[in-house]
Amino acid sequence: MNSRHSFYLLIFIIIGVIAGLLVGWYWGAAATGVAWLGKLFLNTLSMLVIPLLVSAVITGVTSLGDVRQLGRLSGITISYYLITVAIAVLIGLIMVNIIQPGVGVSTVGLAQPDELLIAAQEKGIGDILLSMVAPNLIAAAAETNLLPLILWSVAFGIALASIGDKGKPAARFFESLNEGMMLLVSWVMYFAPIGVFGLIAGMFGAAGSAQAFMEKIAAVGLHVVTVLSGLTIHFIILILIMLFVARQPISYFVGMLRAIVTAFATASSTATLPITIQCAKESNIDERARRFVLPLGSTVNMDGTALYEAAAAMFIAQAYNLQLDLGQQAIIFISATLAAIGAAGIPQAGLVTMIIVLQVVGLPVEGIGLLLAVDWFLDRFRTATNVWGDAVGAAVVHRYLQKHID
Repeated sequence: MNSRHSFYLLIFIIIGVIAGLLVGWYWGAAATGVAWLGKLFLNTLSMLVIPLLVSAVITGVTSLGDVRQLGRLSGITISYYLITVAIAVLIGLIMVNIIQPGVGVSTVGLAQPDELLIAAQEKGIGDILLSMVAPNLIAAAAETNLLPLILWSVAFGIALASIGDKGKPAARFFESLNEGMMLLVSWVMYFAPIGVFGLIAGMFGAAGSAQAFMEKIAAVGLHVVTVLSGLTIHFIILILIMLFVARQPISYFVGMLRAIVTAFATASSTATLPITIQCAKESNIDERARRFVLPLGSTVNMDGTALYEAAAAMFIAQAYNLQLDLGQQAIIFISATLAAIGAAGIPQAGLVTMIIVLQVVGLPVEGIGLLLAVDWFLDRFRTATNVWGDAVGAAVVHRYLQKHID
């Protein structure tokens, strides 16, 4: 896709977002009639994720040549993830302590959200680590459980690189598969404006009338302000990292806008992955960086989710008039960071891992009921932040590869 097509497509996607907001806002529940357009777009993107991810990671590893370079690549990637997620959690804790959004919020009549409790009934920090390895890769693919697939793809890529010439035919197969998948992504992207319109209109339509939506926002208004202001600050910090660490011009941000807007519409970093990789390719990011960093980032690099979970846990504590000291907030810091890594890149998965954070620090799980009315709305902003964090990570690794390896 040439630069002119990319620019026009971005404009049409933004028009689709605005049109979806207007239709969902003014038509109310009737807007759900166009939700199938968004579902079709989301399903089409999701259909591309598994073959694209596997082929991208394997070719990314085999293209390194010297397997020892993978250690350096992994080191800088994981370091970036840990640092930016830690920054995000810290911002969330600072903002919630300054704004105090939970003070005065009524908790009367809250019931435990059974469907979330069932999903998280046996989840803990250990389960997050166990989720990295799946006994059945086919089942993991069917459930869009990406981390085991990524680890297998990395290991298989290393194996292909280690056996020399015998591994080259398989490496070329996955390279051809990856190129074919990228072409499919380019074709699907032309449907993005209509799909984004359907997703946004459908979600706002499902929220009811404009008045009903504003009432939900008003009920926990300071919580919404806290999360959005924290995400904005972190988003700006990521831009600064892009400018001064990755040394990428502001045009890189513009080039990634299609992925960011799509992430806002789909609320899924996993479904957005094909577009994120395509935008990084068009921005001339090193193939080793985009094929390794972006798939891994869509699974474990959840800056927006980590910030949200830390702020939400403190919000619930304040609503129940529970005072948390620095030690307890440090526990929230650690558990929110680990839980965000374990959050799947699917809509509202953060609510399930939120239960882990609450249980670790001993906060009432039923407090999640305060967040449900606006979680779907905030989910879009934190997913956009997640995807932008992945994109900046690819740029940072690109800079490292150009400076230290090539």
